[in-house]
Amino acid sequence: METMGTVIGGYAPDFELPGTDGSVHHLARYLESFRAVGVVFMCNHCPYVKLYLDRLKQIQTDFQDQGFTLIGINPNDAERVPDDDFDHMKSFVAEHQLNFPYIRDVAQDVAQCFGATKTPHVFLLNQEGVLCYSGRIDDNPEQADAVQAQYFRDAIAQVLSGAPAKPSAIEPIGCSIKWRPR
Repeated sequence: METMGTVIGGYAPDFELPGTDGSVHHLARYLESFRAVGVVFMCNHCPYVKLYLDRLKQIQTDFQDQGFTLIGINPNDAERVPDDDFDHMKSFVAEHQLNFPYIRDVAQDVAQCFGATKTPHVFLLNQEGVLCYSGRIDDNPEQADAVQAQYFRDAIAQVLSGAPAKPSAIEPIGCSIKWRPR
């Protein structure tokens, strides 16, 4: 599938999507309340997502008091992967005690507009909704204690301090997004 998407320095697409918490989540509302917003395209079944869950929860914990929030978005086609349907998402949140919203992109429009290709694939927006970083979380999915480069964490700290994220993009590592047949 050809990927298009938001370029670094471009404005992220607004969205209005249902969450496992029963609320409708609007990107614009988050941008009004937070100095930086991380969007992670993820799903329930991906082994890479499972390897990164504790790190993602720790990032949310470490930066939430500094004006940051993380939002998980599941774009996978539930026809192709039944474990990624909305009911399984609710169970996933409870089982893994997520400390950030987990929302559903059934039409896959948001994932396409962002240019997401993998799960997990992170995007960091500043308060104006400008994309500052895109890519992987760090350099070692398998071993958290062997991480040498914390790309996402460093980008968050840089954006919160008013500096540009360097690097601004690193190719994500993970499972392919399961796109609906077009």
